[in-house]
Amino acid sequence: MNCSPTQHPLPHRAAPWIARALVAIVFFANVQCALQFIGSPAAYAPAYQVEGPGALVFVQTVGILFLMWNAAYLPVIANPSRHRACFAVIVAQQAIGLTGESLVRAQMDANLSMLSASVARFIAFDAAGLVLLAAAFLISRPHSPQSKGRS
Repeated sequence: MNCSPTQHPLPHRAAPWIARALVAIVFFANVQCALQFIGSPAAYAPAYQVEGPGALVFVQTVGILFLMWNAAYLPVIANPSRHRACFAVIVAQQAIGLTGESLVRAQMDANLSMLSASVARFIAFDAAGLVLLAAAFLISRPHSPQSKGRS
């Protein structure tokens, strides 16, 4: 496709809505995961090889962290082209999470197979999220001085 510098490959009005939808998919998946960790920690504690009185609190705390990290998604869903700095932070957080989880898993001892499988699920989840968020970030970027700040 040959576009001039001021043309957007997607219709101007569609781009922010597509970006919003992609970010919302990641947001809702993250929030659903968080609520499961908070509401049913006993179902997830064994996968993280934690037990005892603190295990449920640990899993619930991870769920609360998921919610906390997702607060920045709301302004981006509202207006992805206007909240570019916030959007960039979200993409960076996703990349950091994916990289960190991958490094942790690569260093795990072989006898931690259940925990390794749990981390592998987070890696897959975060990789998919990173693809969606990066696509949304690119789709929603301003392409001309006239389009800046519009959605």
